[in-house]
Amino acid sequence: MSSYEKVPVTILTGFLGSGKTTLLNRILTEEHGKRIAVIENEFGEVGIDQGLVINADEEVFEMSNGCICCTVRGDLIRVLGNLMKRRDKFDYVLVETTGLADPGPVAQTFFMDDEIKDEFSLDGIVTLVDAAHIDQQLGRSDESSEQVAFADVLVVNKSDLVSDESLDQLESRLREMNRMAKILRTERGNVPVDTVLNLSAFDLDQALEKRPTFLEPEYPFEWTGVYWLSAGRYELSLQEGPDPNMSLVVLANQSTEEESLHEGAEWCVRQFAESPQPLRPTEVVPLNKHVDLQLETEGQKSFFLEIEQPMFVGLFAQHTAEEFDIKLFAKTGESLPLSAERTWVAQHEHDDEVTSIAIERDGDVDIQQLNDWLNQLLAEKGVDIFRLKGFISIADDPRRFVFQGVHMLIDSQPERLWGEMPRKNQLVFIGRNLDEEAITAGFDRCLVH
Repeated sequence: MSSYEKVPVTILTGFLGSGKTTLLNRILTEEHGKRIAVIENEFGEVGIDQGLVINADEEVFEMSNGCICCTVRGDLIRVLGNLMKRRDKFDYVLVETTGLADPGPVAQTFFMDDEIKDEFSLDGIVTLVDAAHIDQQLGRSDESSEQVAFADVLVVNKSDLVSDESLDQLESRLREMNRMAKILRTERGNVPVDTVLNLSAFDLDQALEKRPTFLEPEYPFEWTGVYWLSAGRYELSLQEGPDPNMSLVVLANQSTEEESLHEGAEWCVRQFAESPQPLRPTEVVPLNKHVDLQLETEGQKSFFLEIEQPMFVGLFAQHTAEEFDIKLFAKTGESLPLSAERTWVAQHEHDDEVTSIAIERDGDVDIQQLNDWLNQLLAEKGVDIFRLKGFISIADDPRRFVFQGVHMLIDSQPERLWGEMPRKNQLVFIGRNLDEEAITAGFDRCLVH
């Protein structure tokens, strides 16, 4: 690859259970001559998807357990930066987003970050649509509407599960939402690879037409206060707020001009993607580092800044100053005035009712008890269970089974022999208003003791 050729990137999106991993496996196993690096963005604490991808040992990179809209850009920049170091190993990148993600912040990455923009080009956004469930998903989720609106290609999957008349009606509805996208009908993600890769299809002007705020980034912080500080020690004071801790980056040499504030914010996006350093009250906050202020104690909490030479500093805080009554005090005890202040308002509203439950257990399950429990659970809560996926170890069976479920539909297939691998069970439930204690207890009753 010559130095000036950018690596094309396809974003693969679609609501939970639409068949993204199935299509991904088809792309990875087909003879197309491309060396593809895959980036997974999962929702939840346990990464399942990498294990569902065929031949995933080398080419799958995982991002997980972060805010699915705001921190994804920082995570993606970090993973793409690591990929740059091994450019001789691949010539195409596929980013599979979580089914709960608005694809906008992922697409933004390829236009907002100069280093990424120089190395990668966004080839297209491919959205999988679950023909059997899309109607109820569009009615309940802004994200699924965004996924349709931003698509360059709409793959209407599971078309064998609905009538031709319903497919025609669905296609008409999709065309009203996105007149520019190419629409493909398929079963089990069975589409020619050249219909989803090397499209040169993403058009920034069209994206801005669909969403004028497309290039207005969403940040994992809400407030920036800029202070002029002389050399010395300062007290950062916080009161009780809505959270027991708060992420923060104190950025050295942050000036007050709007352009500089945006440059500082973009730099902090990368910092917020790194694991924070926990700090307790009375500890010193390091400059230019992502820290997590531990605020469990009641009343006022004080942390300290130590400044070696006069400079402006910017506090990029997860929450607004008002929520925690953030103040900076000089050694004399006087509260310091702000030199500049900026509130970063996210366009994306979180759906706090949507959660994930991860279950990991060693040993085997009794398949009859598991089936009975799942049938009862889905009958009672199937509408609220958007997605079920994972691996099961069935007693007296040498094979590892893959479980996949969407709402009331569930499927399990033997995948490979356990062999030397320790037998264990991993399941992730994603849905609305899920009772973690009841679901975990129900699964535990299916284990062979």
